[in-house]
Amino acid sequence: MTERGDRPFAVFDIDGTVIRWQLYHSMADNLARMGFMDSKNHQLIKDARMIWKRRAGGFSDYEKVLIESFDQTVVKLSMAQLEAVVEAVFDEYKEQAYTFTRDLITKLKADGYLLFAVSGSPVQIVSKVAAFYGFDAFAASEYEYLNKKFTGQKRVIAREKRQALEALIKKFKAGSKNSLGVGDTYSDIPMLEIVDRPIAFNPERRLFAHAKSHGWEIVLERKDMVYKLRQAKGKYELAETD
Repeated sequence: MTERGDRPFAVFDIDGTVIRWQLYHSMADNLARMGFMDSKNHQLIKDARMIWKRRAGGFSDYEKVLIESFDQTVVKLSMAQLEAVVEAVFDEYKEQAYTFTRDLITKLKADGYLLFAVSGSPVQIVSKVAAFYGFDAFAASEYEYLNKKFTGQKRVIAREKRQALEALIKKFKAGSKNSLGVGDTYSDIPMLEIVDRPIAFNPERRLFAHAKSHGWEIVLERKDMVYKLRQAKGKYELAETD
């Protein structure tokens, strides 16, 4: 893509921030549904998910099991099989977006912002979602594919979101003034720390604690309501509802 000059930028996580569910997780479910994942690994995922849903374990514990099972499966796939899974997930979830982030993306585009997506999900699904919502560029996890097979090696963007965002800023010569970022998990903190307006959206516990200690804006969306919280005199108060 061409460089755009000194325009302000906004960065969004994708899973659970723009799209209402986790794309990585839906891909794992579809691997099983389409017969590409063995029943043992899929059962491990379902058991870990239920433990998390019962709040008997943390979300990160569930996610670790899911990614391990996904990684064990992807090395057995052809590129065509993975792309079939990606297409199924994209068709199902592309329009299942949160109202707050969907409308914010539309407004920022109209205001001339560069839009970046930085996601820990595989590049094959992130690229499609980013294109669908009109992002200018994205960074995502990549599974190495050599000699017509996946090697098991990967680059995990969740571990380097700040570096990924800084590379996009440099590439596009984006301006830092009035920059904005939206994320929902602890791994988003490094990229949110470098924007002027960090927003913790439906934050998990560790992100919430960090956002609270730094006075960041917190936004919650439940059912058909959006609740915007802002810190005043050391306490959060309801600033606005949509």
